[in-house]
Amino acid sequence: MSLVVDIEKKLGSFTLSAQFETGSETMALLGASGCGKSVTLKCIAGIMTPDRGRIELDGRVLFDSEKHIDLSPQQRRVGYLFQQYALFPNMTVLQNIMCGVRSGTKEDKKKKALENIRIFQLEGLEDKHPMQLSGGQQQRVALARIMASEPSVILLDEPFSALDSFLKWNLELEMSDLLVSFKGPIIWVSHDLGECYRNCDRVCVMEDGVTGDVTDMDTLLSHPQTKAAARLIGCRNFLAAEKKENGIELKGWDISLPIETDKDGSLAVAVLDSAILFEEEGISAVVKRVIEDMDYAVMLLCPEGKEGPFIRAVLPKDEVPKQGSTVHIRLIAEKCICL
Repeated sequence: MSLVVDIEKKLGSFTLSAQFETGSETMALLGASGCGKSVTLKCIAGIMTPDRGRIELDGRVLFDSEKHIDLSPQQRRVGYLFQQYALFPNMTVLQNIMCGVRSGTKEDKKKKALENIRIFQLEGLEDKHPMQLSGGQQQRVALARIMASEPSVILLDEPFSALDSFLKWNLELEMSDLLVSFKGPIIWVSHDLGECYRNCDRVCVMEDGVTGDVTDMDTLLSHPQTKAAARLIGCRNFLAAEKKENGIELKGWDISLPIETDKDGSLAVAVLDSAILFEEEGISAVVKRVIEDMDYAVMLLCPEGKEGPFIRAVLPKDEVPKQGSTVHIRLIAEKCICL
């Protein structure tokens, strides 16, 4: 089963241009807040209408602007888990789940809902209202309602964004266990790289409304292709560079790297934390500032005798040199990425 998305949507000064394909797997749609992730999900679900393009699910066209096809949300068979679960507050657990059942008599719907109550371990909560449930119970009710609708694709819209870290960790484990039996595409929207790495097979990074290539998580971590992707994996350094005959040179640092690139003009190099080595010999740098965190410290380094540009480097707190001291660094070219 596959989901193919190729759409455009203009909202004021913001333009969405989403293009990707995913199969029976969990694909992360990863990006900073406001980059268009939720708008993409709403267009897939039929809550919003794209201006142009096509959405196809397992050969069935959900939307096609040229052919004037625009199936209703009910016809699309899309299970959408909203950030706050969107349970009906005036309905019981049983009634909420029955709302997800698409067809049959009232008795048929009740039977289907009770089956999902058993699967999602909600026995004893049938007559409770959402406000009487814990966060984990609300999440299970929302998932039970989705699965009762027999969806062809599941969309998860930052399901843990409003939770504290301990509750988030427990609910994440619960959700991954509950979704393991689903055989269709799952799109997991998040801005949390760790969450996506733990739960998703592949990833598509979105920046300013535009999707990048779909790749596996390890490729994203080792070879991000855009600044947005590099930022998401925690890269702290983007340095201006110039193409030279034997590679590239970092402006202001007198550092040459044997990196081949077919790019011309203004270049930027993403320097991963693991690319920075402290050695007895190397480029001299001055520690201009030390910013301590719980287990490590970030140093702002600048070339000796200059005021910049900075390189941000990370070391365990007990290994950090004092502010104002001189250190020597070397960059591993294989861990520096030309963007």
